[in-house]
Amino acid sequence: MTNVSSPRTSGADIGHARALAELDTPLPPVVVHRDTMRVLDGVHRIQAAVLRGQSDVEVRYFDGSEDEAFILAVQLNSAHGKPLSFAERTAAAQRIIAAHPDWSDRRIAAVACMAPKTVAAIRERSTEDGARLNTESGTRIGADGRERPVNPAERRLRAGELLARSPNAPLRRIAQQAGVSLATASDVRRRVLQGQDVLPPRLRRNGAETDGRRSGAGPPESGQRPCSGSPEPSFPEAAPAVLEGLQRDPSVRHSVSGRLLLRLLGAHPSGPAEWQRLVRGIPSHRAAPVARVARGYAEAWLQIARILERDL
Repeated sequence: MTNVSSPRTSGADIGHARALAELDTPLPPVVVHRDTMRVLDGVHRIQAAVLRGQSDVEVRYFDGSEDEAFILAVQLNSAHGKPLSFAERTAAAQRIIAAHPDWSDRRIAAVACMAPKTVAAIRERSTEDGARLNTESGTRIGADGRERPVNPAERRLRAGELLARSPNAPLRRIAQQAGVSLATASDVRRRVLQGQDVLPPRLRRNGAETDGRRSGAGPPESGQRPCSGSPEPSFPEAAPAVLEGLQRDPSVRHSVSGRLLLRLLGAHPSGPAEWQRLVRGIPSHRAAPVARVARGYAEAWLQIARILERDL
């Protein structure tokens, strides 16, 4: 990306600015890209301040590249205030896909406040340098910075074939040859040994699923605002069954550390809807500190997962 052009291509809405000016509360700070001094978020607040007769506004500066500034502008303008229109979010998604073809549909959807399947449809419709936009590398980078296969079903099937031929092969070798994680290789081996389908119902149901994209992605979503600042949190489908099994296991529930583990796991919401309600209940002025704490705990759980996977 060569410049920090605004994702709000339709321009400012003076009616919205007047409504802000009439509010009897201080307006939140605007966000400005320090290098270019372009307003990333807060054009309507600046207009409202002018209508109020104010000579200055509170500013938060963003230090980063022009590419990062545009992405932040899309995130902020999709999440609150007067949201970007569907056409504006579509144009922003196209621009992000062109600049970051290796980003996953779900990662771009989180930025533009769109459904991942809508981003997938936009990607498929891309005609400019189509091979590059749709990436044939086999992996894409998610919001957590980790690479994941575009088609996890094919890699699971490959792992299943390898394990069927060599059921006693080390899991690390299977994972490396199939291009899957150690945890996935372990799950595939369990399914092979139990005579089950190596593809979980979700992958089997959706066919070759691509990071939130399904074959036949369907029509784009309407112009309604799809989210309120963040996508719906993902939820591990196997979690309830795993937790139930742990609760029945005497070796877990009869130890102090086991009971602590059960309390921690049981404290998590039981499904996507509860996670979303949890997110919506966080006041906007507490979002940043809660996000920092959540990320810290997530990193701790991820470290535990890595330790356990090494022991498999």
